[in-house]
Amino acid sequence: MERGLIITGDQVTDAKASFDEHGRPQVNINLDGHGGELMSRATRSNVGRSMAVIFIEQRPTTTYTKQMVNGVEKDVPVQTFKEEKKIISLATIQSPLGSQFRITGLNGQGESSELALLLRAGGLAAPMYFAEERTIGPSLGADNITKGIDASLWGMLFVSLFIMAIYRFFGLIATVALALNMVMLLALMSLLGATLTLPGIAGIVLTMGMAVDANVLIFSRIREEIANGMTVQRAINEGFDRAYTAILDANLTTLLVGGILFAMGTGPVKGFAVTMSLGIFTSMFTAIMVTRAMVNLIYGGRDFKKLWI
Repeated sequence: MERGLIITGDQVTDAKASFDEHGRPQVNINLDGHGGELMSRATRSNVGRSMAVIFIEQRPTTTYTKQMVNGVEKDVPVQTFKEEKKIISLATIQSPLGSQFRITGLNGQGESSELALLLRAGGLAAPMYFAEERTIGPSLGADNITKGIDASLWGMLFVSLFIMAIYRFFGLIATVALALNMVMLLALMSLLGATLTLPGIAGIVLTMGMAVDANVLIFSRIREEIANGMTVQRAINEGFDRAYTAILDANLTTLLVGGILFAMGTGPVKGFAVTMSLGIFTSMFTAIMVTRAMVNLIYGGRDFKKLWI
């Protein structure tokens, strides 16, 4: 391993412990420019092979030698440093690496935090003495998640008020379908074991927009059919049928983008792609099936002369 040395600790600019989109611990590593070039050159032809991280520590040791001091022989302490080497990580190279990459497959948060600490310590050129060590909990990340959830709830409230103001009773139906959409999306994420992260929350907010957009297409089409002189029941049927193609095309296009993001992205980008893709399926189901079922339940088989839309 020493003969295959790629970089040294002084080329590591930063190393932080974090979690991936599935809540598993990882370590994000940043290298300087020269270190990134060396890493890219070495890993490009070694994909699938193992790469070790060796921590070299200079431990102080004290020995005593006999010396003459003022004509008297005394034991004088002499401090030397003993070099100790330890493998702190052994991982498989999954793809060519560069100035930024991550180490995954760690056993827990404690291991990722310790590995990040040792990697940062590797950039120190002098022996290190621990005076104090503290562990800071993930309160900042939890606070950001809480704020993201609050922002999503406020967004859902304002969207609901807006669509009810525009489409009146049909807006209320859309709001019920939107709430069911959120419940289904969160249930799917829980079933798949997905962790709610900030990119995931962004995907949920995007899902709200797509769900409301589908209802807007349907309700606008129903308005047009009524304006053209159709009866209430026929206008409802025509509105759902003719809006279906536009809704399907828009969601399939977005789903294609989500697939590309999942295939080419890493970490948080994949989390966003998963949440967005799940939201597409739940949005289409609630817009096409649930909303239509509620409208038919209320207006089906009844002789209404006017719609609150």
